Amino acid sequence: MTGTVHTSALRGRAEIDLGALRGNVRALRARLAPGAGLMAVVKSDAYGHGALPCARAALDAGALWLGTATPHEALALRDAGIRAPILCWLWTPGDPWREGIEAGLDMSVSAMWALREVTRAAREAGRTARIQLKADTGLGRNGCQPADWPELVAAARAAEVAGTVRVTGLWSHFACADEPGHPSTAAQLDVFHELVAYAEKAGIEPEVRHIANSPAALTLPESHFDLVRTGIALYGISPSCELGSSAEFGLRPVMTLTASVALVKRVPEGHGVSYGHRYRTPAETTLGLIPLGYADGVPRHASGKGPVLVGGEVRRVAGRIAMDQFVVDLGTGPDADAVREGAPAVLFGPGDRGEPTAADWAEAADTIAYEIVTRIGPRVPRVYVDGADGQEEGVGGDGRGAGR
Repeated sequence: MTGTVHTSALRGRAEIDLGALRGNVRALRARLAPGAGLMAVVKSDAYGHGALPCARAALDAGALWLGTATPHEALALRDAGIRAPILCWLWTPGDPWREGIEAGLDMSVSAMWALREVTRAAREAGRTARIQLKADTGLGRNGCQPADWPELVAAARAAEVAGTVRVTGLWSHFACADEPGHPSTAAQLDVFHELVAYAEKAGIEPEVRHIANSPAALTLPESHFDLVRTGIALYGISPSCELGSSAEFGLRPVMTLTASVALVKRVPEGHGVSYGHRYRTPAETTLGLIPLGYADGVPRHASGKGPVLVGGEVRRVAGRIAMDQFVVDLGTGPDADAVREGAPAVLFGPGDRGEPTAADWAEAADTIAYEIVTRIGPRVPRVYVDGADGQEEGVGGDGRGAGR
């Protein structure tokens, strides 16, 4: 259920700056090669930011396409009134192909079984299906192997002639574009050129050809073709510190995760903290209880290392992160004494106000910033603001839905 929530009463909140997201779209569009459009990838609830409000903001800022992984994500956008082109790429046998056709989705096809299912659904629906053929140019994940490409292309072209499908796109995905100078990137680009040329020679006339993801969008204009798929960069996070920081690319992180301190107490020297007593206080000190835990998406692997801004100072998680809560050692002194129940604790944000970033948490948990923002769970309401004027737009009461 999505509804109004009094934000002053929230134990934790993920503030989503839609103004920052629109600014990121504009910054990314400015980097595109001439003639290339931008696809805003809003899979996994827009990387944890809220698919519907982020999709609307991205389209407002000039994105031409939306991208999702599962068909259910794409159909939910259609049900909410989104009419922009949507590419959905992760299909399994028995998925709602007919519903996708009737909703006008572009459906990715990587193998003959998928082509058979989509053509069968098109005949049942009495409508032509929009499909995009995906090639595995070297990622080794989804996509058709080059050796199988001629069979898939020929069958897709025959289905076009029969009127059951329209091949609207040819596409692939990079494996190592976030690693500067990695030889696989140029090799994949060469293979993609060859497979596109083969398909076009066979009579396929795609509306769009695309292979570039966020790192390629930022650094490889020769890979932009007709469309660029931006995921993590859309949310203001650099896909790789080796490529450059968010600020260097003109991007601003969209999510700020905060909590209200639930308890402040004085404890003696040697006091064990949290499960296993992996942390003991080195002296008499003040502890602050933060009411978020791994059930909310705070990574347990960051126990003892995760940074939090509280009381004007960045402090580290003391001991283990539990399911619903963790502790910080506030120490002693005026800053610690000033912290009271209800004080704000900022886990991460853009970083320009002294707070940690998602990248800092990724380093603490030995993971990537993609995972940090995407894993923030449904108990944490999304509060939508517009950074252009600082005005709050609404709160997703279930933590996942659109703002109101």
